[in-house]
Amino acid sequence: MTTYTPSMVSDWARGNRSRQVVSVLAGTVLLALSARVEIPFWPVPFSMQTFVVLALGMVYGPTLGAATVLAYLAEGLVGLPVFVGGGGPAYLAGPTGGYLLGMVAAAWVAGYLALHGWARHPLTAIAAAAIGNLPVYLVGLPWLAVWVGGVEQAIVAGLVPFIPGAILKVIGAGLVAWGMAHITRRR
Repeated sequence: MTTYTPSMVSDWARGNRSRQVVSVLAGTVLLALSARVEIPFWPVPFSMQTFVVLALGMVYGPTLGAATVLAYLAEGLVGLPVFVGGGGPAYLAGPTGGYLLGMVAAAWVAGYLALHGWARHPLTAIAAAAIGNLPVYLVGLPWLAVWVGGVEQAIVAGLVPFIPGAILKVIGAGLVAWGMAHITRRR
């Protein structure tokens, strides 16, 4: 029986720089595609980005996961249409900008927890994804409050309608990370 080691989480993207660059580019493509899976809401659309952010963080590890999200944000900042509503500096500075910036910390936190053994069991993997998801709202809601006129309005518009979807995405990301760790342990 193989025992768990922290490096198993990041085996997917460990290795030489070329492999890391390819992993980051693949991750940014997944993030861009996940932005296209959306249900229109206002002022914040519902997409699958947080699912991919959490899964990437937990599979890639904290550093490469956060670097992937930063690369994705850089792609959007220069105008590539990778976000739900397009790209460019104005989009990143808009109502959803805080959520997008919070995704960097979300990938890092989820990856850190997975790296420290939380991906070994499905329940702890889901818990790691849930904890990792918190920075998205901790950064996104205050940012949104500026746009919608206050914290209460931000909670009503930018949190409450998203709770059921967030729960499903957290469960899915946790199970993906657990499954990847399980496959790695069996090798």
